[in-house]
Amino acid sequence: MIVLKTDREIALMRRAGHIVAVVLSELSTRARPGVTTHMLDELAEKIIHQHNGKPSFKHYQPQGAPYPFPASICTSINEELVHGIPSQRALREGDLLKIDVGVCVDGYHADAAVTVGVGNIPSNAQRLLEVTRTCLDAAIAAARAGNRTGDIGAAIQAVAEQAGFSVVRDYSSHGVGRRLHEGLTLPNYGRPHTGLLLRPGLTLAIEPMINEGRHETRVKKDGWTVVTIDGKLAAQFEHTVAITEGEAEILTAL
Repeated sequence: MIVLKTDREIALMRRAGHIVAVVLSELSTRARPGVTTHMLDELAEKIIHQHNGKPSFKHYQPQGAPYPFPASICTSINEELVHGIPSQRALREGDLLKIDVGVCVDGYHADAAVTVGVGNIPSNAQRLLEVTRTCLDAAIAAARAGNRTGDIGAAIQAVAEQAGFSVVRDYSSHGVGRRLHEGLTLPNYGRPHTGLLLRPGLTLAIEPMINEGRHETRVKKDGWTVVTIDGKLAAQFEHTVAITEGEAEILTAL
């Protein structure tokens, strides 16, 4: 189901998106060897509350989840793809850290993620990071009124596979707004000119998730953390965008 937003609703999501961007910017600079992911989570929650927002992820329990998510952000390291739970685990030189943040303002959510290299990272990790970021750029460029959801997925798939990486099938981009996951599920792969028509007022969380090796994943015993099936690296970038009459507006950019 397509849920179109009014100007007022998009303005609220823009406010939430600004807080997300501030958190991601601050946490990206703090992600250094010796820092624990719990420390990053505490800082994120402090910033969110200082800006009069609420953490979208904390206590969130979608269908099928074993228990509510216990933290304000997701922190996933190396072969961990998404939904990693912050803990006392300390970051190490060379880690590839995914930070995913959601914020709610007056009932409206925004959601974004970055992949950060901790200290000096290996060349293969740096290449995966850069290609995944390019996947997001290509997806946002395809997110225009008159295009279809398949154009977004096809753009991601083309960039990733041309670079020799694989696109995760088990988790997708999604609609976002009054709910963290609202209305649409958008696979990060597909065929151009297929799927639902993109219309102004549609708001999407576009999040390519790209693996160094095989595309398959599994969930760890904690019931939340998703890892690659072969133990190879994974990367993720995400922005919340609003479809307009022209280029998509990125609501989670600083």
